[in-house]
Amino acid sequence: MARSIRDPKRFVHLAVDLVNTARDGHDFMVTPYDLHAFLLESGEPEPFDVNGTDVAEVLELRGRLRRVFMASSEDKAAKVLNEVLHESATAPYLSRHDEVGWHLHVAKPDAEWAEWLSALTATGLAELVSGGGFDRMRVCAADACDRAFIDESRNHSQRFCCQSCATRTRVNAYRARQAPDGDEAF
Repeated sequence: MARSIRDPKRFVHLAVDLVNTARDGHDFMVTPYDLHAFLLESGEPEPFDVNGTDVAEVLELRGRLRRVFMASSEDKAAKVLNEVLHESATAPYLSRHDEVGWHLHVAKPDAEWAEWLSALTATGLAELVSGGGFDRMRVCAADACDRAFIDESRNHSQRFCCQSCATRTRVNAYRARQAPDGDEAF
C-alpha cells in the first residue's frame, strides 16, 4: 500500500513524535502493538500489520533521528540526515485518489514501515534544516526531560517542550534561591 502524508509539515512532527517514543527514561516503542498504536496516532488507516522486525528497524531509525536533534551543528545533523535519505532513496511521486486528491509520496509504494518512516522523517527534517530551521530543533532544557521539539516561537526562544517543564524549572530555581545556605531545593 502506498502511504503518504498530505501536509509536509507533518513530516517534521512525525520525526519529533517518533524520537519522543523514548523519553524521560522510558521506552514507549517496545512491541509491535506499540508501533501499531504509534502509526494509528500518526493517521495511518487500518488494517495494517507490523512485526518485531519492523519495531527493531524503527528503533534504529529513532536513534538516528535523536542524533539529529542532539547535533551540535548543522553539518553534523546534515550528515546523519544524508545517510538516512541515501538509504531510503526513492524518486518522489504524486498520486491521486478521489477521496483525498493529489498527494506526494517520498517512499516506494511497497516500502516497509521503517523505510516509509525513514523517508518521511528525514525528508521533513532535511527541509527544515535546509530552510534555516536547524536552530529550531531542540531538546527540552528541563532537568530529567529529554523530549525533542520544534521551537515554533516567533523569537526562537523556546527552551522547554511544554509549559509543565518550564514551570517545574522556574519553581525549582525559585526554591533554590529561597533555601537557606546549605539546604537543597526539592
